[in-house]
Amino acid sequence: MSVPDTDMSSAGLHGQPIERVQRDGVEYVVLGTAHVSRSSVEAVQALLAHEPFNAVAVELCESRAQGMRDPEAFKQMDLFRVIRQGKAGMVAASLVLSTFQKRLADQYGIQPGAEMKAAMDGAEQRQLSLWLIDREVGTTLKRAWHSVGFWQRFGLLGGLLASVFERETIDEKEIEKLKQGDMLESAFSEFASESAPLYRSLIAERDAFMAARLREEAANSASPRPYRVLVVIGAGHLKGMCEHLRTQQTDPATTAAELAQTPPKAKWPKWLAIGLVLLVFAAIGVAFHRNAALGAQALRDWVLFTGGFAALGAIAARAHPLSVLAAFIAAPIKPFRPGIPSGGISAMVEAWIRRPRVADFESLRDDIVHWSGWWTNRVARTLLNFFLVCLGTIIGEYAAGIHILKSLL
Repeated sequence: MSVPDTDMSSAGLHGQPIERVQRDGVEYVVLGTAHVSRSSVEAVQALLAHEPFNAVAVELCESRAQGMRDPEAFKQMDLFRVIRQGKAGMVAASLVLSTFQKRLADQYGIQPGAEMKAAMDGAEQRQLSLWLIDREVGTTLKRAWHSVGFWQRFGLLGGLLASVFERETIDEKEIEKLKQGDMLESAFSEFASESAPLYRSLIAERDAFMAARLREEAANSASPRPYRVLVVIGAGHLKGMCEHLRTQQTDPATTAAELAQTPPKAKWPKWLAIGLVLLVFAAIGVAFHRNAALGAQALRDWVLFTGGFAALGAIAARAHPLSVLAAFIAAPIKPFRPGIPSGGISAMVEAWIRRPRVADFESLRDDIVHWSGWWTNRVARTLLNFFLVCLGTIIGEYAAGIHILKSLL
């Protein structure tokens, strides 16, 4: 329901999207915010100043909350460990997503998520319980990635890249309009019609997850009733989460656990890659059976195509010559070396030779806002090297397979 006029009269609350939900003896005051908005910060501060609460819940997971508490923590990132553990993609995606918010922050002089920081600071100052109710961002990204088809993933990647290099300014009035429920509903309906699975992963599942987490935290609270909780979430989740909060009947812990599961990797890409390699090596075996010279030529083609395209990827990333050499050597023997991909080996060589400096970590988020920063910043260039070498290796495998099969026909 809407906030009564008496509540809206408080400074900083006029025109703000607020819902009040009663559930199991708990009153949830849910504030919808825009993540880059001065008025959202003022609304959080006004609610904390004018109304009594027992707890504050924010649309953050543990990793994002830690990033806000200690924004310098990423400077301690172990790049070697990130690559070895296969987290290069997650780190790169998080950095790319942050560039869009940073562009808005630079434009309007307010940090992304400032209203969440204000809520956390307000809870600490008043010694209120702080609930982190959002799903881990890594899990959300993985579920979104696995929810769409192969070709849709290219569109997703294209959208991420476009968010980095887009330079069009955004009117602050448009940001404030994002708090109006009718505009949000129409925007999300259009989004859902374009990609319902993506909408489900990024929005709908998190609505249900956050409602379950609120119920779970409330059930575990030892504080006496009446109990009041200030919930600070993005305006896009306001309607959906409140609806789940009113109607959800499943066990909250079970619901949250189910929605927090990382989806299993699809098996068909792995089997397709294995099938391609087996087919190519079978063709090389046939070539040797026909003629030793023909077999040697097929084997040479495999090395040159896979190693060559991988090396081109490293060159495109402006990697060190030894990193280029590592890519050329690692790519042809990839089928016999399970574990770290060729891009990982080349990237680790790059990070070892051109060790990222403290200044690279300090300027990372500023550098990658501009396309040239991906080549000048040593951290970003290492991640770029990883992806371009992996891409080059895949292209090389297919090109080698086609060339070798044609030579036998």
